[in-house]
Amino acid sequence: MSELRADLAIISEWIEPGSRVLDLGCGDGKLLRHLQETRGVSGYGLEIDADNVAACVRNGVNVLQTDLDAGLSDFDPDSFDYVVMTQTLQAVNYPHLLIDEMLRVGRQGIITFPNFGHWRLRYYLALKGRMPMSGALPHTWYDTPNIHLCTIKDFEALCREKRLRILQRHVLDHAHRARALSRVLPNVLAEVAMYRFERDTRRPS
Repeated sequence: MSELRADLAIISEWIEPGSRVLDLGCGDGKLLRHLQETRGVSGYGLEIDADNVAACVRNGVNVLQTDLDAGLSDFDPDSFDYVVMTQTLQAVNYPHLLIDEMLRVGRQGIITFPNFGHWRLRYYLALKGRMPMSGALPHTWYDTPNIHLCTIKDFEALCREKRLRILQRHVLDHAHRARALSRVLPNVLAEVAMYRFERDTRRPS
């Protein structure tokens, strides 16, 4: 298989060997296959696109063809150690409910999404008055799969609202490279955000 994208490589380092993993919107199954081969994980991918489902089968990945907006009712609570969703949060109808489902069936969640607060997007909208496009958001407004775009601040506010504890965060450019300045002002300078999180069971002080 070809080399993993940088963001997927980071995710693979977050996952403990021998874990049970559910990959939501798994695409061609490249991440799961890599995890099977290098980390000894077991698990499933969920994917709606028939061509991607066929690619998963060719890659030796267990895959179910399903719409994430239908929820994860096929899985029992605590069925997985990690539930992963890369570049899909913004494309589902009820992302806040899907996050609840992720942490119902899994111990930890891992999410990546394009940051709509990036300065180029703000600049584009302010100067041109049109919906912005970027390397991380390449679609025009009328053919985009994205229906719930958010910023890094939006996502972290949702985590506080839902009492989620952020365990790790990485911020990247559109080519999934880490930049020092992005860490200084992530909501303005980062194009892609990555999070690993879990339910915060600690009592509030």
